[in-house]
Amino acid sequence: MNFCSLLLLQLPLLLVFTTTSTANIPPGSSLYASNTSQTWSSPNNTFFLGFTQVDPTSYTVSISHSTAGVSIWTTDNVVAGTASAAVIDYGGVFQFLPNGNLLLTNRSGATVWTSNTGNLGVTSAALDDTGNLVLKAGSINVWSSFQNPTDTLVPSQNLTVNQTLRSGVYSFRLLSSGNMSLTWNDSVEYWNQGLSSALKSTPPTLQLQSNGILTLLDAGSRMSVAFGNDYGEGGEVMRFLRLGSDGNLRMYSGGTTTTTWAALADQCQVYGYCGNMGICSYNESSLSPICKCPSLNFEAVDVNDSRKGCKRKVEDCAGNVTMLELKQTKFLTFQAQQIVTIGITACRVNCLSSTSCMACTSTSDTYVYCYMKNTPDFVSGYQGPVLLSTSYIKVCGPVQPNPLPSYQIGGDKKFRESRGWKVGVLVTGTIWGLAALVGLFWWFCCKNSPKFGGVWAQYTLLEYASGAPVQFSYKDLHRWTQGFKDKLGAGGFGAVYRGVLANRTVVAAKQLEGIEQGERQFRMEVATISSTHHLNLVRLIGFCSEGRHRLLVYEFMKNGSLDHFLFTTEDQSGKLLNWKRRFNIALGTARGITYLHEECRDCIVHCDIKPENILLDANFNAKVSDFGLAKLISTKDQRYRSLTTIRGTRGYLAPEWLANLPITSKSDLYSYGMVLLEIVSGRRNFEVSAEINQKRFSEWAYGEFEKGNVETIVDKRLADQGVDMEQVMRAVQVSFWCIQEHPSQRPTMGKVVQMLEGIIEIARPPAPKALMKGSTSGTSTNLSSKDSAQSTCEASAPPPSSSSSI
Repeated sequence: MNFCSLLLLQLPLLLVFTTTSTANIPPGSSLYASNTSQTWSSPNNTFFLGFTQVDPTSYTVSISHSTAGVSIWTTDNVVAGTASAAVIDYGGVFQFLPNGNLLLTNRSGATVWTSNTGNLGVTSAALDDTGNLVLKAGSINVWSSFQNPTDTLVPSQNLTVNQTLRSGVYSFRLLSSGNMSLTWNDSVEYWNQGLSSALKSTPPTLQLQSNGILTLLDAGSRMSVAFGNDYGEGGEVMRFLRLGSDGNLRMYSGGTTTTTWAALADQCQVYGYCGNMGICSYNESSLSPICKCPSLNFEAVDVNDSRKGCKRKVEDCAGNVTMLELKQTKFLTFQAQQIVTIGITACRVNCLSSTSCMACTSTSDTYVYCYMKNTPDFVSGYQGPVLLSTSYIKVCGPVQPNPLPSYQIGGDKKFRESRGWKVGVLVTGTIWGLAALVGLFWWFCCKNSPKFGGVWAQYTLLEYASGAPVQFSYKDLHRWTQGFKDKLGAGGFGAVYRGVLANRTVVAAKQLEGIEQGERQFRMEVATISSTHHLNLVRLIGFCSEGRHRLLVYEFMKNGSLDHFLFTTEDQSGKLLNWKRRFNIALGTARGITYLHEECRDCIVHCDIKPENILLDANFNAKVSDFGLAKLISTKDQRYRSLTTIRGTRGYLAPEWLANLPITSKSDLYSYGMVLLEIVSGRRNFEVSAEINQKRFSEWAYGEFEKGNVETIVDKRLADQGVDMEQVMRAVQVSFWCIQEHPSQRPTMGKVVQMLEGIIEIARPPAPKALMKGSTSGTSTNLSSKDSAQSTCEASAPPPSSSSSI
C-alpha cells in the first residue's frame, strides 16, 4: 500500500479529534508525532497541519483539507530525482524555531526535513484559509508551501516554470513555452501538451480555478487548457490537481475517489508504469491496467509488486541472442531512433544485428515505421488487442513463450486428458470442415442467383439481428446503390446515397470522408455506434471498410429530414407539419438524445444537433442520426477544419464552442433548444436574426415571451390548424432553459423530456445572454479526450450547404 492510500485511511481518524484553531503560529511552537490530535489550523478550520500516521511505526507531516480528507502538501524527501514523503518514527518532532526555521527531526534528533529559513529574519508563521503555510519577515513572504509544492496543486496556488510537482520517479512541470510536461526519471518526457503557440512574451503561470478549469496565465490574459468534467458545478466542492505515483496527472473533486480529468486517458501510455521490461495491458474483468513479463525468458523483480518490472533469467547470452516476438505490442520509445518505410522483417533484423539496440517496434497501421530502442537498457511495453504493431526484445537462447493453462496439468492424467481433448478437437474439426465445404459450394454457386439472392441476404442480416453490424463489401454496396447515383444529401461527414439490398431492404449508405483510423479502431467505433438501440435513433445496419473506403449503412427513412418539412416554401405547403406532429417530433428527439447521454454505457455527445440530423420515418416518428460520428473524423484532414476549429453548424453552436470551454452533453442541450424554437416558429434561427436587424433570434423570442406574446413566436402557417398553446408554452420555456449561457444552468435531457411531458413544473427561465462573460481570446485545448469515450468532439467543417439526412 502506497503512502497516499495509508494517509487517506488515517485522515478520518484524525478528524474525530478537536483541532486547535491557530491563525498565527508563534516561534517556538512544536508538534509531536506522539500526539496526532494536536494540529495547526487555518482561521476557518478548512485546512490543518499536523502529524499523520502512515503505518504502526511511521509518521509524516502534512497539510490536509478537513472535510475532503486529502493531503495537499507534505514534508518531502527528494533523493536522486525521486520524491516521497519524509517519514519519521514515533518520537518525531516538527518545530517552528525562534530563528525562523521549520524543522522535522526523528527520535534521535537527526534532521529529516527543513525549510532552510533560519536567520533570514522570519518573525511569524501562519496557515491561511487557502491551505498555504507562510513564513514571513514582517510583511514579506520568505517561504511558503505554495512556492515549494510536493505533488498537489490547489485553487489559488500558482505553478510557475521554476516549480515542479513530484511523485516517485515522475515529475510534472510547466515549460517556458507554455506547454505542460510529464517526465519519467527526469529524462524521458512521455506527455507534452498545452498552448505554446498562443503565448506572449512573459513567462506563463498555471492555475487551477475553483470551478474546475485549469488555466494558463500569460501577459495578463487567461487561457483555458484543461477542464474537469464537472466544471462550474458543485459550488463549495474541493478541487485539486495531483500527480499520482502511477505517473498520471489527474484533477479530483471532493476527494481522491472522483476523477474529473486525467492527462492520459490510457494509463498504459505512462512510461515505465510497469517497470523495466514490464508489459502493461488490460483484461476483460477489470478496467485497471495489469503488469506482466514478456515471456518465460523473464521473471518478476518483486513477486509481490508487479510494477517493479522484470529481468531476464539469463543475462549473459554468450553470443546466443534471439529476438522474442510480441504481437499487438509496442514499446514506448520516446527517445528512440525512427526509421521510415522499413518493414517488420527488416526492423527485427536491424535490431538483432545492432549491439546498441535492446528492442524494437514495427507499426503496420496506415504507415510503416520501425522504432529502435537503444541503450540505456530500459524498456516500457504496452500490449492491447487494438494495437497494429509487433515488437521484439532480445533474449538469451531459445524463446520460451508463456505457458497455456493446460501445461499446468501433470503426470498420466495430463496425457489422458490431452489425448481425449485432441480426439474431441479432431472430431469437431472434421464436422466443421464438412460444413465449411458445403457452405463454400453454396456461396459460389448460389450467391448471385436471383432465386437464392434474397435468401443469402437474409442470412447475412442474421448477423445484424444478433446485435452486431454486418460487414458489406464495397463491390456489393456499389452495385446496390447503382454506382452511388441516387444522392440523398451531403454534409460534414460525407454524402448519403439510397440503396436496395438483395433482400429488397431499402437502405441509406453514407460515404465517410476524412477517416484516418486503422481497420481495428474503425471497427471499434462502429461497434460502439451499433450498440445503441432506441426507438428514436436511426439504426445502423452495417458498414464497409476496404482500403480507403469507409461506409456506414443505415435504415432508410422514408420522409427524410425535419428541415424539409419545417422550412417549407409557399409552393411546398403540402409538406407543412401540424402542431401535433411537431410536438411529437420534439419529444421523440429529446428521448433519443436522452438515451445517448444518460442510458448508454458511455455518454455519447452528438455535437451537431440540427433539423438536418433529425429524420422522420413513414409515420413521422423522429429519429436522431449521425450520433457518434464526430470521433470517426480525423482532425488531420484539413478539409474538415474551419477557422475556429469547431464541429457543428452555424446557429446551433453552444457559447462554450466560441469561449474555449469544454464540450459536454450540455452543449447538445443548447443545440436542441435552438431546434425547439425552430419547431415552434417554423423558421431558421439565423434567418430570423437577419430579418430583425441582426438581433439574436433567442433574444427576440424571449422578448416576446416576456411581453406575454407567445403566439407571435408560433409559426403563422399553423393559425388555422389548431395549436395547443399549453404545449407551446412548455416548449418555449424549455427552449429558453436549454440555451442558457452557462452549461450548469441548463437541465439534463432527461429533465427536458419530463418538462415537455408536463410531469414536472417548469420554473420561469432567465433571459438568454448574447455572449459568455469572461471568455478569453486564447485557444482552448481539452486534454482529456475519455477521448474514452465519445464525450468530446473534434474539429469540423463549416455549415453544410445541403441536407445531410439519411
